[in-house]
Amino acid sequence: MTDWPLLSVIIFLPLIGGLIILLIKEDSISANNIRWSALWTSVGTFVLSCVLWLQFSYSERSYQFVEKVSWFEDFNFNYHIGVDGISLFMILLSTFLTPICILASWKSITKRVKEYMLAFLFLETVMIGMFSSIDILLFYVFFEAVLIPMYLIIGIWGGQNRIYASFKFFLYTLLGSVLMLLAIIVIYRITGVMNIEQLQGNYFNKSIQIFLWIAFFASFAVKIPMWPFHTWLPDAHVEAPTAGSVILAGVLLKMGGYGFIRFNIGMLPEATVFFTPLVMILSVIAIVYTSLVALAQSDMKKLIAYSSVAHMGIVTIGIFLVNQQGLEGAMLQMISHGIVSAALFLSVGVIYDRMHTREISFYGGLVNKMPIYSTVFMIFVLSSIGLPGTSGFIGEFLVIVGAFQFSSFVAIGAAFGIILSAIYMLYLYKRVIFGVITNNKLKEILDLDLREKIILIPLIILVLIIGILPNIFLDPMRLSIELIINNFNLANAK
Repeated sequence: MTDWPLLSVIIFLPLIGGLIILLIKEDSISANNIRWSALWTSVGTFVLSCVLWLQFSYSERSYQFVEKVSWFEDFNFNYHIGVDGISLFMILLSTFLTPICILASWKSITKRVKEYMLAFLFLETVMIGMFSSIDILLFYVFFEAVLIPMYLIIGIWGGQNRIYASFKFFLYTLLGSVLMLLAIIVIYRITGVMNIEQLQGNYFNKSIQIFLWIAFFASFAVKIPMWPFHTWLPDAHVEAPTAGSVILAGVLLKMGGYGFIRFNIGMLPEATVFFTPLVMILSVIAIVYTSLVALAQSDMKKLIAYSSVAHMGIVTIGIFLVNQQGLEGAMLQMISHGIVSAALFLSVGVIYDRMHTREISFYGGLVNKMPIYSTVFMIFVLSSIGLPGTSGFIGEFLVIVGAFQFSSFVAIGAAFGIILSAIYMLYLYKRVIFGVITNNKLKEILDLDLREKIILIPLIILVLIIGILPNIFLDPMRLSIELIINNFNLANAK
């Protein structure tokens, strides 16, 4: 299989599945055929991405499974893709969550099923393509293409204020991306190089680095999102359908962190050192402020959305520490958050599908009617607050250890955020699950059905595997992280 273009197959298989779905006439009878076609396409993509992992060599620092085809030969733009230890798990996260999203939408999406499934399969293609890109222009094309299906998912299948939320999401992200395009043009004009791997290190003087750093930061800070660029996120989550929230929190937020690692740290080391104190201040503010805002929320989705901003604050601290513990912790935290936040949104979706409300005050005493759901929800809540033995603990612990090498203030701020997350998540759990049922509408509520168990059980297994055996995920990324740190230190030593 050495000469087989495995990575391209993984990228474009969802698109091929989408083309097949286009041929299916949509009506009440064929809607299930569309759902099954989308599901099997996404499952096949996930299986192939697992093959990619199995064939991945832990002893190589550079990109593997590299494919390069000339795109615009006169301008040195290429279809150039590959995978290293950093992008590997971002691809796996994308391919793992997509079939879960399709299953989660099985009953809740009944109108325009064909278009909905096409949007998700197209979204999967561009997500994988973005994480696989070695050419900067190709990265930008995939990065921008993510906007289109997500905009449609929120705007067509979202809630009452879906148009406002989708436009806000689109405009925020597009504005930052325009600056990134300017930065890419400047890089090309100066170096004539579009290869991310070749641009690692110090190619630019400090004044140029500062301009480029701000341009990339504007794009990725909106995407991750950092405070104060986060205001689009709660609206997008509240209005998006459940599966839209899952993929938004699970994968799309990680695009910002991935971009920081590849571009800001990898290509602009001097500017990164200059701006790191600012990033740390913004990250600590994000952790504390959004945790307090989450505590005040009455809508479950909005609470989890604000918690995502706080958790991404820990990620940005880890990334900009640029040490082994910090970057490994940030990567593991991104993987964990992708799984746990997806699971929390799915858990909210379970009871929303039954009661059609996300107001915390509506619920209470669910443990009496939904014991299995209550247990599952508890596992995800405990992982979200970083209980040892769950996926949330290892990443946060590594980031805090790495933060003490930079500043005790930053480390204490991150730790304080973890304490606050325990407060608002346990308070949420108490109000929704414990107590007696006082709302008569909840007396006939049913526990998890088979489809919901199939969706949630793999997430529970992953939460526990990462928490107990984190080296399964840390070992493949270790050498790639070391390479970035070495290039960063060498560039700043000049």
